[in-house]
Amino acid sequence: MAAFPPCLNRKRRTLYRAAILATNRWVLRQRVSEAEEAVIQGGREIFCGEGTSEEKEALEDALYALRAFRTAWEHSEGP
Repeated sequence: MAAFPPCLNRKRRTLYRAAILATNRWVLRQRVSEAEEAVIQGGREIFCGEGTSEEKEALEDALYALRAFRTAWEHSEGP
């Protein structure tokens, strides 16, 4: 999986980058949520239209990475 999935459109790629490169934990949650929402919307668009297998894989990879990232920082914050 590429660090920045090249098949994501510009807006989704920008949101994805902002989320995984965030260093401020106060904005991290918002950025990850925005990126997840954009990637999910991309999946809906592809489901309703004609998306390539590369686009579908990029969306799946991005969503997997964002969710793993979210899980990691949620566990690092502790109870």
